[in-house]
Amino acid sequence: MLTPLLALAACTSSPMPPTAGAAMPDVERPLLIAHRGASAVMPEHTLAAYARAIDDGADAIEPDLVSTRDGVLVARHENEIGGTTDIAAHPEFAARRTRKKIDGEWVDGWFTEDFTLAELKTLRAREPRPTLRPTVHDGQFEVPTLDEIVALAAEASARTGRDIALVPELKHPSYFRAIGLPMEDRLLTTLAAHPYTRRAPVIIQSFETGNLRVLRTRLGALPNVRLLQLLGDPRSRPYDLAADSDTTYGAMMQPDGLRAIAAYADLIGPPFQVLQLQRGADGRLRSPLVDAAHAAGLQVMPYTFRPENTYLPAEYRDGDDTQRNDDGSIRHIRDHVAAGIDGLFADDPAVARRALDGG
Repeated sequence: MLTPLLALAACTSSPMPPTAGAAMPDVERPLLIAHRGASAVMPEHTLAAYARAIDDGADAIEPDLVSTRDGVLVARHENEIGGTTDIAAHPEFAARRTRKKIDGEWVDGWFTEDFTLAELKTLRAREPRPTLRPTVHDGQFEVPTLDEIVALAAEASARTGRDIALVPELKHPSYFRAIGLPMEDRLLTTLAAHPYTRRAPVIIQSFETGNLRVLRTRLGALPNVRLLQLLGDPRSRPYDLAADSDTTYGAMMQPDGLRAIAAYADLIGPPFQVLQLQRGADGRLRSPLVDAAHAAGLQVMPYTFRPENTYLPAEYRDGDDTQRNDDGSIRHIRDHVAAGIDGLFADDPAVARRALDGG
């Protein structure tokens, strides 16, 4: 009997991996990834947010994955869910509030790994930025499983006639492995179980490095699955390297570091702030990091482009920090596209679609 990983490989139509220049062969423009769904207008990581993102023109949807106590992968930005669900209003769960050390930082709240899927399904999502974004949908939507998200993408693909890529992020993988809930095999099992994810584009991302290296050796040359190394603050380090290495994300962004990443990953996902756009003598915008990554054979998909002034660099703002600024966000995205990015993570896919399509 084939293992889930081998079954995934066996059901793939082409024996060759994709070229570095094509995350999705039918998408010529930069790839638009809906960051946590259409999270600027709907509660993040809900089926409604993913569906809205697809309707608004996203090429891909991004579920951040954490584990339940019974080993089911669900979509939450963090395993602490006090800010993204109504769990504080559930007296039956009050005693499960606790304090844990996650990736070296103490965190207070409620954690997905202390709940079964059935228990999490009694909760409803909330907007985590209520002073900036609409709260009208609070209390309406469940915490979705990865299986449900794959089914939604498959249905949307059949309805729209275009592939919807999945870009799952494994959150805190070392932590979950240490408590007996490793997520990598469960992710591969899910991908192998669904006909859609056996052929549709999938990009697996992580801020850690070890799990991506292992996935590369196990995935081999599957043409529909690619790996993205997320990069954080240049002064910080991947958590799985923190104990025995002085490698920082900043070092990983240097030419030698990028070549090392290219040995196991296909793409990098840096914060847009480190791209440091510069206008050359010819008037063109360039980014040293984008140019160096491309020289190493890596695509660049920065995060996170948001429509509110508070998240925009000063030169793109218009109004106070709490206001939306679609025009400034569009200019911000277009400047990065001009500098050669291959894709981007955006909180409002409708705005990003306008930026990419010239609307």
